[in-house]
Amino acid sequence: MDFQYRGVRCREQTALPDTPGNRRTVEALAKRIDRELLKGTFDYGALFPDSPRAKAGIGEDAPSAANDHPTPTFAEFTELWVSESAPRWRAHYGRAIRDTLDRIILPVLGPKPLASIDRGDLLGFQAELAKRPGRGGQAISAKRINKLMSLVKAILNEGCDRHGLTSPGRSLKTLKQKRADVMPFSMPEVERLIARIRQDYRPYLTVRLLTGLRTGEVDGLQWQDIDFEAGLIHVERTHSRNGDGGTKNEGSRRTVPMVPQVRAALEQQRKAAHATCPWVFHSLHGNPIDAVNFANRVWYPLLRNLGLRKRPPYQMRHTAATLMLAAGENPEWVASILGHSTTEMLFRVYSRFVPNLTRNDGLAFAGLVNGHFGTAAVQTSSPPDPAGPDILSALQSLTPEQLATLLTLAKKAS
Repeated sequence: MDFQYRGVRCREQTALPDTPGNRRTVEALAKRIDRELLKGTFDYGALFPDSPRAKAGIGEDAPSAANDHPTPTFAEFTELWVSESAPRWRAHYGRAIRDTLDRIILPVLGPKPLASIDRGDLLGFQAELAKRPGRGGQAISAKRINKLMSLVKAILNEGCDRHGLTSPGRSLKTLKQKRADVMPFSMPEVERLIARIRQDYRPYLTVRLLTGLRTGEVDGLQWQDIDFEAGLIHVERTHSRNGDGGTKNEGSRRTVPMVPQVRAALEQQRKAAHATCPWVFHSLHGNPIDAVNFANRVWYPLLRNLGLRKRPPYQMRHTAATLMLAAGENPEWVASILGHSTTEMLFRVYSRFVPNLTRNDGLAFAGLVNGHFGTAAVQTSSPPDPAGPDILSALQSLTPEQLATLLTLAKKAS
């Protein structure tokens, strides 16, 4: 057993042989200790009557190990942790961490010595976080609470490791998070959005809906990132209210091809752009787009005007992803366009919005044949049956050169 009791690290052993049954017994005892420590009913002498610590009256009249080996307060170690971690952070991320620590975490946990912080302190702090108001007056989300607690645990774990303590943060479980709402727009809704938005924001909306760029990525686009000759957008930086910064991670630095509508939107934006402004999308005064102002003054009024369900602007990224997948694009290609390192998140988040993602009807192959060799060889009044004689006869009528070309195209499409 290894646990904290009244600011002291306590270790107790059993004389039981190492068997599966005895392991279960010890695990049950560990859970009992956790419960009693949390409730404040833990009796050291009752559970470990032969322990020298129990006989010495640990935490009561006997001097504690915490006093013999004083530890810094949570606030003091936090300053050291921040100074050591800052070189790994982007500037605006570091500012956000500093703000979170100063406003939320340090006022509560800052004065406590590391050795005195126990599981009950963390659970109490977590409960207080749940009472804080979130955006729009709603309760703070479980996701936000988990992020705050992960920051607390990162600092506490590191501090306890350095001072030979057992961190109570390692046994604290995360709250169950609500699944993120994904509410993409359909293609007709995309057309309505682009047609109805005010003229000066039409190129901005077109690019967001048809490329899947994140908010910070599209707001941070500069003209040097646009390659009209090659038809490419280079995602190299981001912009937010905290200033300019790098991409979310190295995998987010990527190249996004322009579909014709995106190229036309960027060319239109270039005609109206300020001559000396480096940003592609900017305000009337030449400043980068402010995401909050855009959402409140342009985006939400547009949704109300069209009678569409309210959803944040980030749903434009989800829209682009689902449209690409529904069109039959290779999931690995879609993941790279969105800046994901793997396709795992792609399938987890978007698969239910793509009815043909796992189809097994052969229509995609039939469409490939039809698109490259015409419809003359296939005369049907209804969707072709992949197993039917028309497709088979069409394939049999191809020359060896045509078959070789077809196989090459099929391999590229897969």
